[in-house]
Amino acid sequence: MLKDRLRTAAILIVIVALLLYLDGNHSIPGGEGLWLLPLLMFFSLGTAFDATGLLLNSGRAVSRAATLSATALVTLSACVPLIWEAFGSIYPANCPVGRLGWIVLGSITGMFVILKNEMRTYGKGPPGALERTVHGVFVSQYVGLAMALLVALRDLGSGNWGLAALLTTIAVTKSADAGAYFTGKSIGRNKLIPRLSPGKTWEGAAGGIVTATIVAFICLRWLFPAVQGTGNPPLATPSIGLLSHPVWGSVVLGPLLAVSGIVGDLAESLVKRECSAKDSGKWLPGLGGVWDVTDSLIAAVLPAFLCFAAGVAG
Repeated sequence: MLKDRLRTAAILIVIVALLLYLDGNHSIPGGEGLWLLPLLMFFSLGTAFDATGLLLNSGRAVSRAATLSATALVTLSACVPLIWEAFGSIYPANCPVGRLGWIVLGSITGMFVILKNEMRTYGKGPPGALERTVHGVFVSQYVGLAMALLVALRDLGSGNWGLAALLTTIAVTKSADAGAYFTGKSIGRNKLIPRLSPGKTWEGAAGGIVTATIVAFICLRWLFPAVQGTGNPPLATPSIGLLSHPVWGSVVLGPLLAVSGIVGDLAESLVKRECSAKDSGKWLPGLGGVWDVTDSLIAAVLPAFLCFAAGVAG
């Protein structure tokens, strides 16, 4: 098990590092983030595949093909401004849709993709159109909206500033997971929510928060200057007072992402328990399913986006 976990983690790290390098150093001006699309779609569709698999294996009705299509549509909707600018045109600042509005349009369209599939097959197959629709919409919105917001996070600022924000979000959230795990194993005594996740403790949660805060400070203090580079223009978004300072920014960002990550982990645990499953899937040997990797990040991306948009890191 440990050997499989280390091998899978090593492969993922190599692929992620390569795509991050290409995105940071060889992006098309205005199309920063497009190099990360293969990675984004793997985690997006992989998570949706795991979620629909849990539902199907527990006897719940859902159309996997329509749900995956809707998830991809919602996820990719955030890329419209990037693709627009990658082809040499400046995305209009006065566009009524804006840059985030495409996610709303993609979300609505994704719901109707699932509904249209049910309309097309209604009366020709097994009953349960409403159940399949509800399950499909839940999965596609739950996964797609969060993944689309990751694209929007990468799109913040100018140059590689958004890449630093994205890396910080991932590092802080996943370090909180690790900190909570090892602290809970060492000194955990008081269960957090045993009916959902028997292994989680209040001591582990505290350890995760402390770890996340430390990693947030490291990222804000040293990662941002290293990734952004001295030649990059300043961020266009105005900072708000103390949030732009690494100390105060980490005090806000670290605990928020740590707590959000715990909520995301518990949300996946809720679905797995309802479906009587231990792991979300088997895509990643030793690690479980893709959802077992993305669960905390899905919940943490919204507070991360708001923190960086509000001025954390300047």
